[in-house]
Amino acid sequence: MSQVVAAPEIARREVEQFAERVRAIRESLHQVVVGQDQAIDQLLTCVLTGSHALLVGVPGLAKTLMVKALAAAFHWKFARIQFTPDLMPSDITGYELLGRDGQAGAPTMTFRPGPLFANLVLADEINRAAPKTQSALLEAMAEKHVTVGGQTYVLEEPFVVVATQNPIEQEGTYPLPEAQLDRFMMEIRIAYPTPAQEEEIAARTTGGPQRLPEPTFDRETFLRLRDLVLAVPVPQSVTAYSVRLCGSSRPGDERAPQFVHEYVAWGAGPRGTQNLVLAAKARALLEGRTVPTEADVASVALPVLRHRLIVNHRAVGDGLTSVDVVRKLLDGNVHP
Repeated sequence: MSQVVAAPEIARREVEQFAERVRAIRESLHQVVVGQDQAIDQLLTCVLTGSHALLVGVPGLAKTLMVKALAAAFHWKFARIQFTPDLMPSDITGYELLGRDGQAGAPTMTFRPGPLFANLVLADEINRAAPKTQSALLEAMAEKHVTVGGQTYVLEEPFVVVATQNPIEQEGTYPLPEAQLDRFMMEIRIAYPTPAQEEEIAARTTGGPQRLPEPTFDRETFLRLRDLVLAVPVPQSVTAYSVRLCGSSRPGDERAPQFVHEYVAWGAGPRGTQNLVLAAKARALLEGRTVPTEADVASVALPVLRHRLIVNHRAVGDGLTSVDVVRKLLDGNVHP
């Protein structure tokens, strides 16, 4: 029998209220976004755990609209940063300006906050920024603060970064370093709509301006929902499965199957295990359950792990990607 950490604060009524509130958010998002059910659920999983998300998809698939609608539904302060090669760190963190303390006061430096001082930050085409700017964003994502002029400024909770990438356009881009990719809980891939959904998109968007959803609840209510997710008890078997799954992705580890030794250069680190457990907690609550299972871990493994695995040249030559590796781990070698 798996041991479960006791959590008396998690009551059935709280779980039902959680599911009801998330259902309201889903409905409000679908008022402006057609389809994309899986992407919306994965984005909600990241947000409800206070984690960052990376959206990958070609232009025109409503990535920006989805994030703006989410910010409106949560009634959050929203900021969008269009990343370009000439974007400087101060353009996103803020800068110090020389001013006076009163009309006749002595000169003093005044800090002007940048767009990072928001609850939900959309980093559009993040891989177009130079490494120096990417590093400034990494500090904010990792530490929840920014440093300007030797002074540290704490970012208000919640603070979530949702970045977008275009997978087909690589000219003039700077690939994200693995340290920054690891800070994203999930790589969420946005798919093309079905023909019926595309017809609905055309009908909705060509008849006038679209309205964003009305706020569903305030910041304090969201923070209570996030705390509820974090308080969900986790069976030891779920943690063990998450550890085993990540360990099996590492070449040189005795738990790794042969194809990992052959095709993987670097596997998922401990942050992958942490995010598997967090995402499994959120998924259980989204489905109205108080305790996650190994099946929850398996269901979130692909978006959580695919950007954390680096395949080698042999895999590239044989046409294998990190997605193929994760699926093989789930299907044939690491069972819940």
